[in-house]
Amino acid sequence: MREVEGELTSLRDKLSRFDGAMPVRKLDPASVRASRWANRHDMSFSTPAFAGLKNDIETAGGNVQPILVRPIVEEPGRYELVFGHRRHRACFELGIPVLASIWEGDLNDLELFAAMDRENRERADLSPYEQGQMYHRALEEGLFPAQRRLAEYLGVSHTWVRKALTVAQLPEAIVECFRSPLEITHRHADKINVALEADRRGVLKRAEKLRGQGISASAVVERLLDSASAGRKEDRLTLKTGDIHLGKAVRARDGAISLQLIPAALASAPRAQLLRALEDALQQLAPAAE
Repeated sequence: MREVEGELTSLRDKLSRFDGAMPVRKLDPASVRASRWANRHDMSFSTPAFAGLKNDIETAGGNVQPILVRPIVEEPGRYELVFGHRRHRACFELGIPVLASIWEGDLNDLELFAAMDRENRERADLSPYEQGQMYHRALEEGLFPAQRRLAEYLGVSHTWVRKALTVAQLPEAIVECFRSPLEITHRHADKINVALEADRRGVLKRAEKLRGQGISASAVVERLLDSASAGRKEDRLTLKTGDIHLGKAVRARDGAISLQLIPAALASAPRAQLLRALEDALQQLAPAAE
């Protein structure tokens, strides 16, 4: 009896360590659906970063860090994602089970939204566009009555919410000018919105000509803001160091910069002077940092 009592005491001590812990198990990815507040744009699943994550998961035989799900009461055996959309998608595409923590107890939409937002902000891997779309959807569907309430509930600044929404609320015609909406930064959105307020018709008219061209994000912004830039010719700059003619640097209309260097000049020019000349040329031709 003393031995049995000792074992029971030991087991109670071990169980107490897991008090309040969520069960973790491997689930069929097909049994897990995205949340209505899902904040991942489809293009985020075709980036090099996602390919690297998918490769890591395949090498490890599964996701080491669990995703978080909540059971769908109306559909026994099925779950809704709280966070971990990329890990879930990788496991789904690989055809392997996904390791998941299962939330037991009540988790309403407000709590789910806050948990998803907090996890993404801590990981800092959401683009400004995705973050803004998440906030915009929550406001549009009435999860929060106003931006201020959303910011207060999430514990973030009102400025942060406003800047995120500035990206998400750009006209679709503007978003389509970019190779991917994931490239749009807060700075881009601020500049474009100022231009839209000054000359909305002109900016949207320029956007019609930019869609589908596949140019860099900074070039898109520059050409949306400047009506004369669409007809601008290439910018050329002669490269020299002292009396040595090194070649030339050319900036194309799409913002791409190419260097044409003279082999003989490269051999005769001191390395430090050569690098300084190239740096000066790039600073003159490159658009302002975004």
